[in-house]
Amino acid sequence: MSIPILSLVTFVPLLGAVLLIFLPRERKTLFYGVALTLSLFVFAASLLLYFRFDAAAAGPQFVEKSAWLGFGIQYHLGIDGISLFLVLLTTFLVPIVILASWSYIQDRIKEYLIFMLLLETGILGVFLSLNLFLFYVFWEAALIPMYFLIGIWGGKRRVYATMKFVLFTMFGSLLMLAAIFTLSSLFFKATGTYSLNVFEQARMVLNPRLQTWLFLAFGLAFAIKVPMFPFHTWLPDAHVEAPTGGSVLLAALLLKMGSYGFIRFAIPLFPDAVETFLPALSVLCLIGIIYGGLMALIQKDIKSLVAYSSVSHMGLVMLAVFSLNVEGTLGAIYQMLNHGLSTGALFLAVGILYERAHTRAIKDFGGVSKQMPVFSAFFLIAILSSAGLPGLNGFIGEISCLYGIFAANKIYAVLAVTTVILGAAYLLWMFQRVMQGPITNEKILSFRDMGRREILYFAPIVVLMFWMGISPQTFLGKMEASVTAYVQRIKGRERVFVQKPGPSPAARRIDVREALSR
Repeated sequence: MSIPILSLVTFVPLLGAVLLIFLPRERKTLFYGVALTLSLFVFAASLLLYFRFDAAAAGPQFVEKSAWLGFGIQYHLGIDGISLFLVLLTTFLVPIVILASWSYIQDRIKEYLIFMLLLETGILGVFLSLNLFLFYVFWEAALIPMYFLIGIWGGKRRVYATMKFVLFTMFGSLLMLAAIFTLSSLFFKATGTYSLNVFEQARMVLNPRLQTWLFLAFGLAFAIKVPMFPFHTWLPDAHVEAPTGGSVLLAALLLKMGSYGFIRFAIPLFPDAVETFLPALSVLCLIGIIYGGLMALIQKDIKSLVAYSSVSHMGLVMLAVFSLNVEGTLGAIYQMLNHGLSTGALFLAVGILYERAHTRAIKDFGGVSKQMPVFSAFFLIAILSSAGLPGLNGFIGEISCLYGIFAANKIYAVLAVTTVILGAAYLLWMFQRVMQGPITNEKILSFRDMGRREILYFAPIVVLMFWMGISPQTFLGKMEASVTAYVQRIKGRERVFVQKPGPSPAARRIDVREALSR
């Protein structure tokens, strides 16, 4: 009997959280040791997915499907080239965040690690679910631990930031839930059976009016999570107030849930509505790119600067997603991975600085590289990665995104280049003010350079940045078949008919467009 590897990867962190509950208190090393060991086991198990993944297959692999609640609500997991590396990014970053938190989190350690492991299960479930209701369960499950991570271990304004984060995301999520049940009832009307499995419903052809309302419900939930302009206002507050580990996972993984949701659900299920809203969506992405870059330029807090940089970079990702071509979609997925690494590394670097200085204000730094040369080198690589320097991962992602955008609309591509220009401006300017020049603050003279533990969790990210920049085909080759099939599906080649279930193989086929317009 084959091992249900997707369930193993998804639920081992949950089992780890349960195990931590029963461990005795006041055992810091034990808590961190157990959490780190389990997260490393999950990462090792997820690597099997990469090595056993068939790059030539377009559909979901390692599929696990069984009855659950009835009414089309099944336990249905699968992975394809679109979700493969998002799963690997998740399992790669969680042990790094746990290791980075070792010295940052000294209060309620057990609870912190429990929520961290629960968050990992929620995020993995989102990327692996092929049933819409199961996807929604994991989507909401990922919200709860992040609520506590910010609300308990966050900064002075953590309550305000947490409530804003929850209200924004819950509003969109409830609309999506209503749309999911509406969609399943429409499928029952057309086929005689409920089905919430996305690859089955993606073959439906809904009438344009229905598509519009359903797309707005799904799209709003995903746009808030990305976050797209003008639904971004919760993000800077959440980032600034979150603990370092929370900021890393929020930027690197939770934002990707939104962009992934568009690719996996909103666009293939409602392609006609996407075509209708495409000009408006593209303009919002462009505004987000430019607005996020300009706001980052004027920030006085390093963490706030990195937060606004996410608004700009994710605007580029979404503009590439809305190019609706293979090149743009490949670039968007690759840039999602790049953003997770580079922005995650930047937040880790900010955490290292804050641990020593207990401030994030840019004006309080200067000349740090003289005291911390090793940290300066790592920090510079992370900045250059985010800025898209050739040879690093960000360059491949940005070029691929811009290529796909250019193929769809040349004017959009010209405007989207501002993300590269502004990114280089605010990142390099910040590095100059923080790391270079004379030492103006006497506290900096007492700074110690990176220790072994800090190098241990930062070095793998840097190695991966160079690997993705030098050998992108290692990653793109696994994505291409799934992305090509996805683009063909939204272009209409597979969205034709759904067969009505029945005992006879010659059962009558129903035109779903006609059935749903009655």
